Amino acid sequence: MEAIKWIATNVFGTPAIMLGFIVLLGLLLQKKNISQIFSGTFKAIIGFLIIGAGSAVIIEALNVFQPMWKEVFNLKTEDLGDFLGQEKFTAKFGSAVTLAMFLGFLINVLLARFTRFKFIYLTGHMMFWTTTIFAGIIVDSVGDVPFGKLVAFLAIFMGLYWTLQPAITQPFMRKIMGNDNIALGHTSASVALLAALGGKVLGNKDNDSEKIKLPKGLEFLRDSNVITALTMGILFFVGAAILAGKGTPGAEKLIAQSGDQDFIIYSIIQSFTFAGGIAIVLMGVKMFIGEIVPAFNGIATKLVPGSKPALDCPVVFTFAPNAVILGFLGAFAGSLLWLLVIGNTVAYIFVPTMIVLFFHGATAGVFGNATGGVRGAVLGGFITATVVAWGQYLMVTFFIGSTIPDTAMWAADSDMFILGPIIKFLAQLLF
Repeated sequence: MEAIKWIATNVFGTPAIMLGFIVLLGLLLQKKNISQIFSGTFKAIIGFLIIGAGSAVIIEALNVFQPMWKEVFNLKTEDLGDFLGQEKFTAKFGSAVTLAMFLGFLINVLLARFTRFKFIYLTGHMMFWTTTIFAGIIVDSVGDVPFGKLVAFLAIFMGLYWTLQPAITQPFMRKIMGNDNIALGHTSASVALLAALGGKVLGNKDNDSEKIKLPKGLEFLRDSNVITALTMGILFFVGAAILAGKGTPGAEKLIAQSGDQDFIIYSIIQSFTFAGGIAIVLMGVKMFIGEIVPAFNGIATKLVPGSKPALDCPVVFTFAPNAVILGFLGAFAGSLLWLLVIGNTVAYIFVPTMIVLFFHGATAGVFGNATGGVRGAVLGGFITATVVAWGQYLMVTFFIGSTIPDTAMWAADSDMFILGPIIKFLAQLLF
């Protein structure tokens, strides 16, 4: 058990190491020389860490953006009542989650080997959080479940999910990538799928977001870095300007973060920081994909013939950078709408998690653009906001209220909201 926990924590729980091992194994199976093995393995790890570094820069900017707009709309922290909490939950059920994640991954590999669903899920951090949230739903639904039964249920369910989720989104992923080399392995798959289907019905695929025609004087907007900085700059500027005139304790606390610098200038700098984070992520994706795809061929041909790696959502960002921003804008606008609607109907204070809205909205934007152009990209973002807003309300209120609703507010993603009711039903049926 200790050995399994060590592997789960230090290999599966450290995505860069896990993916490095995958690349190393693939290169060894192809009998590459020492130079190629070291170069491919190190560049894949570095590329993945660059993606993480870019994501951290994005998150840093969003950690200013989110409380800014939370204060603009006078949002208060939702009263979650009595609950176990992540720390106590991990102490009590962490071993079951870890073991289930490990066994679920083995089931995924076996299914890829012996069925026609040739996808191996490699997004390690999502594997952990999804298993954790689903464990919380089970415990909330039926109380303490025997260790063996909890592990067995989670392992089977996660193994099936990690195998089938990439398969369901692959037809649209193939359209985005232009090839069949990699798959999407991320908890934004549900909104990505809904965006692609919605874009096909309501969008116009001929109006591709990457082919937007602009007047000669506005050609600078073709640069995704420029349009990202400009869009976020406007949103940061508006939020900062509103806060500067409020004079409330919350506004004053946020303004104090800028120190001696003017808060509006500080906020605009954050918009450029956000754009820089996007640029870093795209650079890392290019390096990472360049190494893992050829290396994975070794695994596909030797151990799991014909298999494909299912990877984190930023792998699609380079194929439609404008759709990334359109998806986020659709998600942001949708979150503001649902914030007001949910607050005035069921009296729940939806707290938009900008990190989820960005990464999921951006992914849905790319999928929506693939079938419905600009309209599909924006629609994909709005669908994301709808799933996340109502999903958070249902999850916190009905599915996970006694265990980890705090975690559900910041770590639960689109697929978890969609699959939550199914998990609850199966738990009550079986246990």
